[in-house]
Amino acid sequence: MTLPAFAEPFGDRLPSADEKAAANRLRQILAAQATDEAGQTLRVLDADNQTAEIILAPALSRLLMDLLRHIGSGDAVTLVPVSQMLTTQQAADILNVSRPHLVSLLDRGEIEHHLVGRHRRIRAEHLFAYKKDRDARRGRALEDLAAADSDYL
Repeated sequence: MTLPAFAEPFGDRLPSADEKAAANRLRQILAAQATDEAGQTLRVLDADNQTAEIILAPALSRLLMDLLRHIGSGDAVTLVPVSQMLTTQQAADILNVSRPHLVSLLDRGEIEHHLVGRHRRIRAEHLFAYKKDRDARRGRALEDLAAADSDYL
């Protein structure tokens, strides 16, 4: 898979067993303290063994727990800023489709894109909006199929 510009691979490898265990432990600690109203206060030791307090907003806490869940499961993780402009190959890799299929989606106007010279560029937020909509449509189709199947039982 081609990494999007400004994407940082997780050390060019999958997380080790120790890293997975640490990610799961930190996720458990965050989850135990999670609230929807206020931020979480974390206390950590800095390099001088002084206690430092960090306040995590609920949205940041949820994002961090999601990231830790993937690492704890042994998944490779790539962060893509939503304002990032992606090439057609990078966007195809994110959607797990071929580049020619992605180009046909762009040509049909299903995903907003811009031309830079002769090259198409897709803003990550537009790609993720398409992906969210596509996944929702697939979910509804699966529910409809399951409902139709239950009629035959």
